[in-house]
Amino acid sequence: MKAYMWYVEVLVADAAYHKDEPLTYASSTKLDVGTIVLVPLRNKQVSAIVVGLTSKPSFAVKQIVEALNLPPLPSTQLQLLHWLREYYPAPLGTIVQLFLPNSLKPIKTSSLETTKPQMPDAQLPPLTEDQQKALNQIQKSGLHVLHGETGSGKTRVYIELTKKQLASGRSSIILTPEIGLTSQLLQAFEHVFGDRVVLLHSGLSEAQRRQAWARILMSRHPLVIVGARSALFAPINNLGLIVIDEAHETAYKQDQAPYYQTSTVAAKVAELHRAILVLGSATPLVRDYYVAVQKNRPIIRMTKTAKSGIDHNHEAIIIDLKERSEFTKSSYLSTKLIEAIQERLKRGEQSLLFLNRRGTARVVFCQNCGWQASCPHCDLPLVYHGDTHSIRCHSCSYKAGAPASCPSCQGSDVIFRSIGTKAVVDEVQKLFPGARVMRFDTDNKKSERLDTHYARIRDGEVDIIVGTQTLAKGLDLPKLSLVGVVIADTSLYFPDFSAQERTYQLLSQVLGRVGRGHRKGLAIIQTYTPASPLLRAIIHKDWDKFYNDEIEERRRFLFPPFCYLLKLNCKRASDSAAQKAAERLASTIRGNHAGVVVDGPTPSFHGKVQNKFVWQIIVKSKQRKRLVSIIKNLPSGWSYDIDPMNLL
Repeated sequence: MKAYMWYVEVLVADAAYHKDEPLTYASSTKLDVGTIVLVPLRNKQVSAIVVGLTSKPSFAVKQIVEALNLPPLPSTQLQLLHWLREYYPAPLGTIVQLFLPNSLKPIKTSSLETTKPQMPDAQLPPLTEDQQKALNQIQKSGLHVLHGETGSGKTRVYIELTKKQLASGRSSIILTPEIGLTSQLLQAFEHVFGDRVVLLHSGLSEAQRRQAWARILMSRHPLVIVGARSALFAPINNLGLIVIDEAHETAYKQDQAPYYQTSTVAAKVAELHRAILVLGSATPLVRDYYVAVQKNRPIIRMTKTAKSGIDHNHEAIIIDLKERSEFTKSSYLSTKLIEAIQERLKRGEQSLLFLNRRGTARVVFCQNCGWQASCPHCDLPLVYHGDTHSIRCHSCSYKAGAPASCPSCQGSDVIFRSIGTKAVVDEVQKLFPGARVMRFDTDNKKSERLDTHYARIRDGEVDIIVGTQTLAKGLDLPKLSLVGVVIADTSLYFPDFSAQERTYQLLSQVLGRVGRGHRKGLAIIQTYTPASPLLRAIIHKDWDKFYNDEIEERRRFLFPPFCYLLKLNCKRASDSAAQKAAERLASTIRGNHAGVVVDGPTPSFHGKVQNKFVWQIIVKSKQRKRLVSIIKNLPSGWSYDIDPMNLL
């Protein structure tokens, strides 16, 4: 007797699937919405989510391979998925991949929890007055901006909020901007919540990620999920709290389709679960702050350092880089900075040197004829790396040996200028040969990353830490008492609407590594613009002045939060072809889409990438749906970023 056949619509988790509609498959059993299945797609098997039953189609369909022995996805997950499709347009298969691990077989269900997780009896310091006030204000669901100075104890507030949610049977998600910072946050939460804590981020192995994801889906008890932005898509049934720590960080913006902003998605997740959303930062995004003000949502200030009984202040000294008399012992590090490092070494304390440039030298050129080393594929300056004696492109990874002579005039006057972090390390090792020095930037190998060595640094096994913005993000180092900013102006003069905000955030976060209540701190800031009002606002923690100046500037020139942005890019084999394509599309948008402002077209900031010439168009609108409509009608050969953090 022939078995009865059911027909279901599924969403497949495969980047190769670009259509915008579910696929239909046959099943020998009736399947619930949210059931996770394996289906044949072309010549392979892929994971998929059942989204509904349908009638028998008029065309032949393939049969589902297997319905996995897992609970259906929570309905809130499916609602989020459907919302994401409309708000951040992208190939459907790519969106579905956010909600499922890369591989779902095999899952060791026997290793997943069957009993209630145990919590240790952790001893925590008493709450400060600021922390208690913050907790009193964070009561209702929805958005809360926790504007807490560095060292004010925001993590302690997160822990108390998580405790309340667990007591009421609800789970929490605690996000950090970088995978490298998860170890510090994980340690703090495991100390209090033990094996209730689940780590989930894209840096885990496929097996680890699969097991963590399945544990969350199958758990009958509330959990605490710690991770980077991808943890926001964990299959939680009863969510009470979402915390986005260091919420200002650009790492929370997805840099590939779908180009989602974590705080925006988190707001939707919080709405679906009627959960509390906390955006924690010492330097909130101007956009987030403005939205909170306009919606009359709580903005909670924490200004006092959490640790008591210790001098919380730090002195700030500004060094003018143009005054070469300040640099008698080194071309890169001022005499005051060198003496301060020496003093810390004597006292057994740590120093941090910050420079937001990788490599040894940022510019390689011939002093005789003016030739400059540039990437043959991207036309970008090649960066010299002294440890491998090579020159590299940080855009396309082109690499070549460093030139001994000029390839243009054959002269020997090849100069290496504009230092990077590797040059700073070389200089420090010459000046302090006995010091233990470590460098942290995106050139690090996996074994050299910050999260791998965090415990050693915290325990004082490193004397001098050198690095880029990786070091600015939430590190709490008890033995650190000196921060030296080698060049404070690296991000200030980028031709972008976010340059002032990014500089304020970055330098404020770097300076916030000292003066956290462990010991008295000193910051030495080397700059070409010592009289800059922005720099003064950073040093004096004058957020209000910075925010008011910045918001007026954006209102005047129509930038977020006063409009939505869409960045469009095309790449062509020749500059003229890219220009013509961009001019055609700009004309089409102006003619077919009312209520938008079109800027450009212009060559992109990176005008040539991997042998292709790049032109871009910026579209502004006060109605986001107009930009979504443009995306859905883009001609082939165009890429886009909606709600970009910058326009470079």
